[in-house]
Amino acid sequence: MNRSLVGALSALLLGGATLVGAGAAPATAASPAKAPAASPAKASTKAPKAVDFAGTVALSNCSGSVVRTPGSADSDPALVLSNGHCLESGFPGAGEVIVNQPSSRSFTLLTASGGRAGTVRASKVAYATMTDTDISLYQLTSTYAQIQSSYGIKALTLSDSHPTQGSAINVVSGYWKTIYSCNIDGFAYRLKEGDWTWKDSVRYTSACNTIGGTSGSPVVDPASGKVVAVNNTGNEDGGRCTLNNPCEVDQNGTVTVRKGINYAQETYPITKCVTTGNKIDLNLAGCVLPRP
Repeated sequence: MNRSLVGALSALLLGGATLVGAGAAPATAASPAKAPAASPAKASTKAPKAVDFAGTVALSNCSGSVVRTPGSADSDPALVLSNGHCLESGFPGAGEVIVNQPSSRSFTLLTASGGRAGTVRASKVAYATMTDTDISLYQLTSTYAQIQSSYGIKALTLSDSHPTQGSAINVVSGYWKTIYSCNIDGFAYRLKEGDWTWKDSVRYTSACNTIGGTSGSPVVDPASGKVVAVNNTGNEDGGRCTLNNPCEVDQNGTVTVRKGINYAQETYPITKCVTTGNKIDLNLAGCVLPRP
C-alpha cells in the first residue's frame, strides 16, 4: 500500500515520486480528470489490443474487476476482486481474515473503452485478508448472466496456474482508466510492508510505474487474456520494510530494497478455494488461503 490518493496527487503536483496503492488508509476518491502523467491514451497505446477495460470496475478509492474462476457458472453470483486494503472498513490487521461480512458497496462497471456501463452492487465481502496476500472478494447481487444481459460485459477469468517470469502483463486500472504494460521481473519469496507480510509476490519491471488508485487492478496476461495477479503496492522512496516501502526477504532472511519497483499478489490460489455456486470454501483440498 502507499499514500492516499489525495496524498499521491499532492506529491505528484509537487514533483514527488509516483506510487501504487490506495493509500495508508482507504482514500477519498479524487477526480479521474486529475489523473497524473500516465494518461489513459498514452498508456493504452502500449497495451495489446486484446486487453481493454471491459469487466474492470472503479471503487471509491481503488480499482477492481469482475472475475470468475474456470469452474464458475453463468448463473453464479458474480465476484469483484480488489485488495484487502481497499475494504470500506479499513485495513485488516495482520493475521485477520474476513469472511461473509455484509456489504452494500457499489462499483462502477466499465466498457471496453473505459466508459461507464452501469453500476453493480455487493451483497457481502465473501473473503478478504492482508495476511500472506492482499485480496478482497465481494459477492455481487447480480449473476454473470445478468451482468452480460444488462451491460454486455463478460467477467475476466482467473488463471488457475502460477504466472511465468518474463511474461508480458497489463495492469488495468478501472479507477484511472489507464493500462500499464510491462513484464514480470520475478517473484519475491516474502514481501514485507509494515505489519504485513505477503508470500510469493509478483515483481514488475520498472515500466509499470503504477500510482495511487491503481490498487486492486487486475494484472492480465495478454497472451491468455486471464488475470494472473492483483496490483497492490510499491516501494515509494527507498525505505526498508515500512509502510509505503515494502522490502523483499529471501529464504535466508536477506532483505532487498528496490526503490520505485511495484508489486502484485498472485490470484491463482483463489481458484483452489471456490466451489459450486461461487462459494468460498477454505477447507477445499489445495486451498492455501489463510483461514479465520
